[in-house]
Amino acid sequence: MLVSLSLDKSISKDVAIMVDVLRASATINVALNNFNKVIAVKDKNKAIELAKKYNAVLAGERDGAPIPGFDTGNSPVAIQNFSGDTLVLTTTNGTRILEGMKATAMVGSFVNAKAVAQKASEIAEDHIEIVMAGVRGRFAIEDFLGAGEIISYLKNCELDEMAMAAYMASRDEKMVKNAIMNSRSSLTLQKLGFLEDIKFSIKKNIYDIIPIYEKGIIKNYTN
Repeated sequence: MLVSLSLDKSISKDVAIMVDVLRASATINVALNNFNKVIAVKDKNKAIELAKKYNAVLAGERDGAPIPGFDTGNSPVAIQNFSGDTLVLTTTNGTRILEGMKATAMVGSFVNAKAVAQKASEIAEDHIEIVMAGVRGRFAIEDFLGAGEIISYLKNCELDEMAMAAYMASRDEKMVKNAIMNSRSSLTLQKLGFLEDIKFSIKKNIYDIIPIYEKGIIKNYTN
């Protein structure tokens, strides 16, 4: 089994895991604990339309900040206060990446690394791609390290050089935490008042949820 690491765009037609550590991956995991499904939308206006259509909770952000008029932002901590059938979510990076995936698409991060890695290993034929969401096409160290955490649970696989680098970088827990807390994305979120979201998003394996994305809808893998 080949494991590769990509940034911003997915190339796999087998299994791909989108990693957006701060904060879409964590928010989606929390949401699937409280909602039946998440509708992931790139466009803000489309998100508003769908929320009205399905009488859904509407969540989203742009450049980290909550979108005015929405029920909540892209916050894993705040999402815990909501529940229902459907959450509509639009984010700067993660939802855009999911829309471009051609493979069986999953969502992973520190919060569900073990569960998503094990399921990917079960269903992949010969290739598991980890896709770092980054920030508008730029490398984000938190996604690199979150990818490494997922890769650490992929056993007996052939890692490409980027995947190997992420795995090695993620092994020093103290250094990982320090790097993420001081990352560009983290400092932006801290200025906006979302320190608790950051702390939550780097907790390891607090969910066994396996978010699967198909045709705009994310559900928990149940088979």
